[in-house]
Amino acid sequence: MLLDSAGRRIEYLRLSVTDRCDLRCTYCLPEDFKGYETPAHWLDFDEIERLVAVFARLGVRRVRLTGGEPLLRRGLPELAGRLAALPGVEDLSLSTNGTRLARYAAALRRNGVARLNVSLDSLDAARVEAISRRDVLAQVLAGLDAARAEGFTQIKINMVAMPGVGEDEVDAMVDYCMGKGFILRLIETMPMGDSGRGAGHVDLRPIQARLRARFGLIDGLVAGGGPARYLVSPDGRFQVGFITPLSQHFCETCNRVRLSVDGILYLCLGQEDTVDFRSLLRAGGSDADIEAALVAGLERKPLRHEFRERPGKVVRIMSSTGG
Repeated sequence: MLLDSAGRRIEYLRLSVTDRCDLRCTYCLPEDFKGYETPAHWLDFDEIERLVAVFARLGVRRVRLTGGEPLLRRGLPELAGRLAALPGVEDLSLSTNGTRLARYAAALRRNGVARLNVSLDSLDAARVEAISRRDVLAQVLAGLDAARAEGFTQIKINMVAMPGVGEDEVDAMVDYCMGKGFILRLIETMPMGDSGRGAGHVDLRPIQARLRARFGLIDGLVAGGGPARYLVSPDGRFQVGFITPLSQHFCETCNRVRLSVDGILYLCLGQEDTVDFRSLLRAGGSDADIEAALVAGLERKPLRHEFRERPGKVVRIMSSTGG
């Protein structure tokens, strides 16, 4: 069992396999962004497998493949299969923007990915294009249909709440998810980098209260290792989660760390302390060295982020951290 200095059990690794993305969402990446990590610094599949194996031996049970857009990494289904086969890994999932999901859904499912999170901020094509700076709604919807046909255990839709998103758009997404059997998650923006800070903030609590009243939702639990608080329909057929890092932070229950594509472990999304595993691996470090570095790093994991108190503190963008 991995514990941090606050006694929180760390069992969830968010693993970035690339910092590249084929979209330029306004709350994440500037349109002209070119500050990507050098590919030579990326961990290769052998290095990733070795690290995850060590993490799993120490108590990490959940692994989520992220990016950037993880489906841009060549051979990703192969990596998924290698990680799914590791002793101790009980849950392998993936976050994607959905643009390549139709192409890869079958291979992902075949290689052990059980659950998907798909970013979809609107069902209006023009609004999706305005947010992502690409005309991709049709691709994302086709990817979701392909994933649904493959029988993933769980498909969640991640919708970022931004100023100007009306009740009608939220309600339309609720209706879509109800009809498809997807779980909806509404997410507050986080002030990471200039893009995140410039996106504005929407407090999800009024939306939560309105949906509770309109649909007769009750407090409930949904399987998964993330921070969402859920409301569910009394018959259990619909679930909606709320990820509220600003209005109702969830740091006291944090169970996760993030590994970037270049092997840097971020102990907290809203802080800058890290562990450099790439240098350790490429200097010939042993598994015991990796274990010691991870345990020592978790002793420094902070109690909470400071997004409200110091919104300008984190200058790195979400894509470089690992989504």
